[in-house]
Amino acid sequence: MLVTGTLDDGSAYQVEITGREDRPVVGSRRIRALVEQRAGQPVLLGPLGPRRDLVATDPETVLALLRQHTVVVEVRPSAGGGET
Repeated sequence: MLVTGTLDDGSAYQVEITGREDRPVVGSRRIRALVEQRAGQPVLLGPLGPRRDLVATDPETVLALLRQHTVVVEVRPSAGGGET
């Protein structure tokens, strides 16, 4: 899935959440570092839960992390399709 948003300092980002083990996030070094730094920590999948540990290969938990730590403006399927 493709995610567009802004960081706390106002910098825009666009990343592809691939779900791949070797490169779970492509497009922004800062977002990739955030995902690597928070791996294994709990994230809320929605405003009130449920809570799951962040797994870099799980697009649902990576998107939840981005929603908690950045302003997500747009989420859309990848050009390759197949991912939600």
